[in-house]
Amino acid sequence: MSPNKPDPARLPAHVAVIMDGNRRWAKKRGLPAIAGHKAGVDSVHAVVKAASDAGVKALTIYAFSTENWNRSKLEVSALMFLLKRTIAAYADELDRENVRLMFSGRTGQLPAAARAVMSDAVERLRKNTGMTLNIALNYGGRQEILDAANRALASGAKAVDEESFSRLMYTSPLPDPDLLIRTSGEMRISNFLLWQAAYSEFYFTDTLWPDFGAAEFRKALAEYQARERRRGK
Repeated sequence: MSPNKPDPARLPAHVAVIMDGNRRWAKKRGLPAIAGHKAGVDSVHAVVKAASDAGVKALTIYAFSTENWNRSKLEVSALMFLLKRTIAAYADELDRENVRLMFSGRTGQLPAAARAVMSDAVERLRKNTGMTLNIALNYGGRQEILDAANRALASGAKAVDEESFSRLMYTSPLPDPDLLIRTSGEMRISNFLLWQAAYSEFYFTDTLWPDFGAAEFRKALAEYQARERRRGK
């Protein structure tokens, strides 16, 4: 199957992406870090459309981790502003693509203005029936597992199994990701979807996120489709 034409019968239902390399992209060009983040937004648009057009059911993107608060106050402030502006401006495009929107993470700790924009966008796109775009914001995999465990305890449950525990995750009701992509040459998952990625196929590329577009995404799908998934068997 050509990389430009993924096999619809063997598509990953859920693709997760660690969007890495924005700052290095900017540094190579002598630009401030926020310029890389702005350039990365264009890649988000391209990949969301490519995933939706291919027939992927869910796409999760790692936008801001719990560790990212440790960056400079200037960069964090710029990221929060970019986040708010992008979500507000992007809602029209997502609506045209029939995409639903959800957010995963400790979103209650985000600035009130950002939360308001997020809530409005989710509600506006709620009735769409196409792909679900899940944006991981203020997200950490260990924190997610702890929060799920605490919710189980608070409910009075004496025991949980894998199925019931999965329902307590931020990402519920999405299925676990079949494919996890990381850009920029780093080969680690950085506290991302630790529970859900137990049997995910991993795809690593040296391409920096702002240079990762639709063609690169289709290449990752083709690589996934060439693999034999054993799921521990």
